[in-house]
Amino acid sequence: MIAIGPLTPADRSRWQELFEGYNTFYERTLAPEIYDEKWEKFLQDKTIHALCARDEDTVVGITHFFQHPSTSGEDVCYLQDLFTAPESRGRGAGRALIEAVVEWAKQRECGRVYWHTSEWNETARRLYEQVAEKTPFVHYRIML
Repeated sequence: MIAIGPLTPADRSRWQELFEGYNTFYERTLAPEIYDEKWEKFLQDKTIHALCARDEDTVVGITHFFQHPSTSGEDVCYLQDLFTAPESRGRGAGRALIEAVVEWAKQRECGRVYWHTSEWNETARRLYEQVAEKTPFVHYRIML
């Protein structure tokens, strides 16, 4: 049975293991101090937020998200990161994490929850296309 809830201080090493797996998947490497900084922010639970999926006592998935203003209506919630342990995929953790973020956003009267994924991330997209609407927007960025 998958249970969704906040991260606790005891989850630090497992959270980092999963977050490193997420970053490796997207071919990114973060400096150790970034992990330290973000962990502290998640524990403060003020500007960026995190939830985890547990299978009994083991954290098997994580999500990071935040609320921000929108110029066209209510605030919105950006689901920035979602990752489940490879050995736990297909058991509902990803879906449960998304549902928990949606519930969190509803409680704060956000107008929508949105996220991005890579076009080639077929495993995630199979889930996303079951729970959300794919928009026609194209994502651009300028790295600073």
